Amino acid sequence: MAAMVGLFWVTPDAVYVGSPPNAPGIGVRLTAEGLEAADPDSPRTWTWAGLRSAVVEDVPGHNPVGRATKALGAMISAAIGADYLGEGPPEMKLRLETEEGTHEVTVHAAAAGGYPAEEVRLSQDLLDRFVAGTADLRTVEAWGREHAVEGTPEPRAREALLRTWAQP
Repeated sequence: MAAMVGLFWVTPDAVYVGSPPNAPGIGVRLTAEGLEAADPDSPRTWTWAGLRSAVVEDVPGHNPVGRATKALGAMISAAIGADYLGEGPPEMKLRLETEEGTHEVTVHAAAAGGYPAEEVRLSQDLLDRFVAGTADLRTVEAWGREHAVEGTPEPRAREALLRTWAQP
């Protein structure tokens, strides 16, 4: 079991930006040391100290209509015995700035109906603090070990967690 908190997918043993690696193996795992980009063509890692910034771009906004459409598509697909007829999860870009330049990594959105704006803002703030060294991912990992099996918290609880995790 796992929990989605803002832009993060938290399991008992890992934290990801967006969804965890999918079948082709695309995804970004966060560790106490930095970021690990799973990509079958070119897996890469960056340390927090080696990053100047980490920004998630092209984040799909919260859209109740989009969620209903996806749910309807999934029900129709299940009824006719086909795979989901939609285009799959939206792609987001994680733009990383280092001394060597800019690197972009594709991650997939985990929220079918998009992300609430406040959770996006708080998630980006938390990423900024990881890069600055003023927040510790081990706090998120510890929460995941204790609570991820309970599933995704309610919106207010997610916002409170993101604020707590971003505190120095």
